[in-house]
Amino acid sequence: MDEELTLVARKACFDLPTACPSCLPVYIYLRFAQLPFVLNFNLIRPDSDQIPFVESGTYVAYNNENGGVIESLRKDGIADLDESLNTIPEWVSTKAMITSWLSDAVMYELWVGSDGRSAHKIYYSDLPWPIGKILHLKQTHVAKQLLGITKENAEQREAEIYRRAGLAYEVLSTRLGEQIFFFENRPTSLDAVFLGHALFTLQALPETSVLRSKLLEHSNLVRYAEKLRTEHLGGGSTSSSVPQFHSDTSSSMPKRGPSNWSSKPKPKPKREKTEEEKTFRRRAKYFLATQLVAVLIFLSLLGGSSDTEVELDEDDGGLDYNE
Repeated sequence: MDEELTLVARKACFDLPTACPSCLPVYIYLRFAQLPFVLNFNLIRPDSDQIPFVESGTYVAYNNENGGVIESLRKDGIADLDESLNTIPEWVSTKAMITSWLSDAVMYELWVGSDGRSAHKIYYSDLPWPIGKILHLKQTHVAKQLLGITKENAEQREAEIYRRAGLAYEVLSTRLGEQIFFFENRPTSLDAVFLGHALFTLQALPETSVLRSKLLEHSNLVRYAEKLRTEHLGGGSTSSSVPQFHSDTSSSMPKRGPSNWSSKPKPKPKREKTEEEKTFRRRAKYFLATQLVAVLIFLSLLGGSSDTEVELDEDDGGLDYNE
């Protein structure tokens, strides 16, 4: 590919290059494939299922199309780390276990089984508080639907989700043993997906996390994650390790400057805004306003539906991030 790749992901936090559990495996896959790429952050579309996506020139691979970004990169011949492995039943079933059982467990912990602080920091901390809270409630409802959780079966589903996650860790621990990678002593998309999961679980979830405690029971999986993180995600001078704090213009995603990432920014002399900056601010305000209206309409329709029987739990409505 002639032009450099750009990975658009959600922001870095928890000492991870991107703290989004969907974005991190794509980042790791590109590092495994040793492809140069620029990392761009999108800060104002937390509910977009297109993110992460990769682009280069006219080429774009979205998260919600063709099996996801990694699968698109493989099928399009840009980076295929799974050659000769994706027809082996054990490899296929092991990867499917990670992308189903472990992904469900992360979704549960982020949106249902915790106080929501991790999700807020990853997705909503750059948005105005009312919008962030409403979008969080919306996503909690979506997660419960996807996981099949109702008031009646909440405890049963929680036990099943953690039982499957624990079993998955046992299978993965046995399969890995003391190897560097899971199959054929080389990195594959399976390693990228699990490493992303493991690093997210160990660093982004709180110490009280049930899922985190289950992963910590398997020392070889923890060593695997620490070793590969040091070798592939450690400090470096490549372009992929220096994120750009703006988003893709071809997808109409407004830019945000790096000042959002400093808790105590140095004071800068005031200067008159350019016409382009004034236009951006107007568009950003319009986007946030339309998002708020859309969410309010969604919640009003949700509350008026008699056949879905959806209720917002008291726990969902009491989010407090001490901002």
